[in-house]
Amino acid sequence: MRILLAALIVMTTFPAFADETDDARRLAVSGRDDYWNCLAREYPRDSNRNMPEQEFAALIAAACASERQNFRVALVDYLGMQPGKDADANLTTANNAIALAQKDIVTAFARRKAAAK
Repeated sequence: MRILLAALIVMTTFPAFADETDDARRLAVSGRDDYWNCLAREYPRDSNRNMPEQEFAALIAAACASERQNFRVALVDYLGMQPGKDADANLTTANNAIALAQKDIVTAFARRKAAAK
């Protein structure tokens, strides 16, 4: 009887956990997309064309605060559902993902500016 009860608990719990993990992954991907799209809207502004690269990098670092935070929270939540990860590592991973997104936009800006010369 105990084995049957344990099997029933596992069978009913695992699909729910899988659904939660899928939902968390979708939220993280959606948060990433929202953040990227927000950064992409900052990129082509006319007021940025003559801006020095360092100033543009600072602008990008400060831009899209709510989208950045939503992405960070969603990614940390998703990573927290993965086995073998700790909270500090998850936060570091999320912060690295944000930093890479910012770096990519700044790199594209620098390349566009260099090509325009």
